[in-house]
Amino acid sequence: MTSRHYIDQIKSYLSQQFSLGEDQVSGMLPGFISTLSAHMTNLEKALASGDLEALGKSGHTIKGAFLNLGLTDCAEIALQIERRCKEGDLSADYARLVADLREKIDIIIDNP
Repeated sequence: MTSRHYIDQIKSYLSQQFSLGEDQVSGMLPGFISTLSAHMTNLEKALASGDLEALGKSGHTIKGAFLNLGLTDCAEIALQIERRCKEGDLSADYARLVADLREKIDIIIDNP
């Protein structure tokens, strides 16, 4: 997906779900993107720590942020992280899942 596609998807979702005008959505978007960036940093820190509980909690948090923006494809990856951590799955490739999210978020962050 391209940056424009993600941004358009977010704008459309916020507009429809919360009955917001284009100006309102555009004004809120930088804050949402900043929040996503902060959640992603926390997810990466949790991954680096090797603490599955912290990683699962971070996965849960970022999943909610994605769902609030209508980004269900990203939320699905975060859900995998959350569930696998909760199950104590040591065989999961958490680094790959987090990298997949980083790729998607970078598309949004780098080109809002």
